[in-house]
Amino acid sequence: MSELDPAEQRRAVRERYGAIAEGGGDCCDDGCGTDRKRAERLGYDASDLDVVPEANLGLGCGNPTAIASLEEGETVLDLGSGGGFDCFLAAREVGDAGRVIGVDMTPEMVERARENAANDDATNVEFRLGEIEHLPVADGTIDVILSNCVINLSADEERVFEEAFRVLRPGGRLAISDVVLTADVPETLRNDPERLTGCVSGAATIGELETMLGSAGFEAIRIEPEEGSETVIREWSDEYDLSDVLVSARIEGRKPAAEAR
Repeated sequence: MSELDPAEQRRAVRERYGAIAEGGGDCCDDGCGTDRKRAERLGYDASDLDVVPEANLGLGCGNPTAIASLEEGETVLDLGSGGGFDCFLAAREVGDAGRVIGVDMTPEMVERARENAANDDATNVEFRLGEIEHLPVADGTIDVILSNCVINLSADEERVFEEAFRVLRPGGRLAISDVVLTADVPETLRNDPERLTGCVSGAATIGELETMLGSAGFEAIRIEPEEGSETVIREWSDEYDLSDVLVSARIEGRKPAAEAR
């Protein structure tokens, strides 16, 4: 995990993703947001990519909606919702009776996502400005939490999982795509703000994530590396082969159901 000062970490993340939201930056060295084939390799199909395509900024490392098994009428929360792409996919699954909330710490991203929602007449989706360590969401109101390559950017991942647990209803679940460490990150990468915002230096190991999720109260924890994700991760840098230290993974957990009375 990153050794950068938390304030510097938050600033670096806001600056980079604010620039991406305004069209002045890329998620990786070669401009990965422009390639549909890359998104398909992350688990999205062609019909997914036609849902509000302007919301797809190419910032993820998987497809959390594919593992969430969303049901009609559920309330879904997306941590670090960016342009809103996964929110719009989730909205299609939960239908008009459901609701999707996206939370992002970058004002430019929230503005862009709200514009996308207005242009798409998405009435069951809303976007809120806030930090995933301090969610602007009431206790026990969410059925499913999604997140796509965002939690590794946090300066306090333990707090993120505690907040996720707080806002989930009893029996609610996590369905997250994120990167995990498979080897030690070299010191030059670990303390590099650019590599932090590129989803590298802030990643945790599977063991560390299992400990954090368990400490927050989750059960049925499952973390599974995604087969073939190294082909996408190699494209994140022209300078390093990041697949030597990272892999994309599915991260799942459940809040215990309320005790029967």
